Amino acid sequence: MFENNEENRNEYEYHYNYQPTQPVPPTTPPIDVQPKQPSKKRRWPRIAAIVLCASLALSITFGAGWCLNGRIGEGKNSNAQITVSDRQPVEVQTVSVTGSKKLTYEEIYDANVDSCVSIDVVSSAGYNFFGQPVMNSSSGSGFIITDTGYIVTNYHVIDGGETAQVTLNNGTTYDAQIVGGDSDYDVAVLKIEPQDGETFKPVVIDASGSLVVGDEIMTIGNPLGELTFSLSDGRVSCLDREINLDGTPFNMIQITAPINHGNSGGPLFDLYGEVVGIVTAKSGNSSGDTSVEGLGFAIPIEDVMDLITDIMENGQVTSHAWLGIKGTDVARYPNTGVSAGAYIAEVTENGPAEAAGLQEGDVITMLGTTQISSFTDLQSAVGSKSYRAGDTATVTYVRDGKVYTTELTFGSTTDMPEEEQETQQDQETRSKNTRQPVGEDSSYNGNMEDFLNRFFGYGF
Repeated sequence: MFENNEENRNEYEYHYNYQPTQPVPPTTPPIDVQPKQPSKKRRWPRIAAIVLCASLALSITFGAGWCLNGRIGEGKNSNAQITVSDRQPVEVQTVSVTGSKKLTYEEIYDANVDSCVSIDVVSSAGYNFFGQPVMNSSSGSGFIITDTGYIVTNYHVIDGGETAQVTLNNGTTYDAQIVGGDSDYDVAVLKIEPQDGETFKPVVIDASGSLVVGDEIMTIGNPLGELTFSLSDGRVSCLDREINLDGTPFNMIQITAPINHGNSGGPLFDLYGEVVGIVTAKSGNSSGDTSVEGLGFAIPIEDVMDLITDIMENGQVTSHAWLGIKGTDVARYPNTGVSAGAYIAEVTENGPAEAAGLQEGDVITMLGTTQISSFTDLQSAVGSKSYRAGDTATVTYVRDGKVYTTELTFGSTTDMPEEEQETQQDQETRSKNTRQPVGEDSSYNGNMEDFLNRFFGYGF
C-alpha cells in the first residue's frame, strides 16, 4: 500500500535531543547566582506592625492594671503618697518636786530617775561537795534619801548579803555599805560614798499619809533585775491592806501597777512626785495555769520613816519593844488555877517588867486590850508593831488567885542582856526557817512555836 516506506518513516519520525553522559564544557564563564535579598522597602511595614502590636499589648496591660487597682484600692491615693507629720518632739521640762503642784508622768520620771538605783547583792549559800564556797546573787531596787548617799530598800533584798553594788541611772556603779535593816518591817539602808566631792540627788518624802483609794501612782524600778529604770503606773486599789509576808503581818498600800521580781525596794510616787511608799511584794498566787496579776503592794513610807532614821543613826532599829521576862504557857502550871495565859518563869533584873512590879509566877492574861491565852499570844502582841520602845501599856495579870493591873513602859531590844538577845535571835532564825510564802497557810509555824514554847520557853 505504501510504496516508499523509508520515505514515509522519515516523514513521521519523532526527533529529540539528549545530553551525552559527559557534560560539554561551557563556552562562556559560569555566572555566580546569589540569593535574592528582600527589598528594604518591604521590611518597614513588617517592623511597623510589630511595634504597633507591642504598643497595643502594653496599653491593654496597663489599662487592666489601672482598672484592677482602682477596684481593689478604691478611694486610695493613686500616687501612693505617705503623709509625714511636721510636729516637733516636745521637750520635757525639768521641774523640781515641791509637793504643791501635780506633775505629769514625764515630769515625775525626769525629776526622780536620777534618785533611783538598781541594787546587786552577793551572798553566801554555804559550801558544795568539794568544800568550795557557793555564792548567790540577787537584785532589787532602791532610792536615794539623802544627798550624802543613804539609800532605802527592802530588807529581803539585802538579807544575808555579804557585798552590795549600786548603779545609778547614768551608769555609774558604787560599792555599797549595808548599814542595817529590820526584817519585821522589811526595810533596810545602804550607803554609797560620793566621788570627787559629788553630791547625790535625793527624793522628796511625803510621810503625811495623804493617799486615798483611786489616786494615780507610779514606780521606777528594775523588773526582772534586767529592765533597769522602768516606769510602771497604776492606781491605789486599797489602803491598810493587811497581808502576811513571810510570816510577818503588814499593813500595805495595794496598787494596780505591774510589780515584778526586781522591783522590790523601789519608790512609789504620787502625782506630786513624792515618795509615798516602798514597793515590796507582788501577789502571784496561782491555781493551775491561771495567775493573779495586777496586785502589787508597797509599805507606807509614813510607817517606816522613824525606823529608817533609826537605822541611819544607830545601824539598827532601837525602837523594838522589850518586855523583860522569860516564860511559857500557863497550862504547864495547873497549880496557878488559871486555864489560859502567859506564865512568867523569870523576870530580867532592871528590866521593864520588874520596874512595873511583875514577879516570877505571875500569869499575864491581857496586854492593853488584847486577850492573852498563851505565851505565844504575848510574844505576838509585843511584836505586833503596836508597841515601840517607850510606849506604855496596861498589863492585867493573876497572882495568888487575884487579878491585878499595872502600867508597863516598854524598853528597847537594844537594852536586852546579851544572853536574851541571843535567845531572841535563835527564836527569829527558827521562825524564819518555817515561814511560808505569801498567801499560803502558816499555821505550821504557829504550832512549832507552841511546841518549843511549851518545853523550853523564850525570853524577850
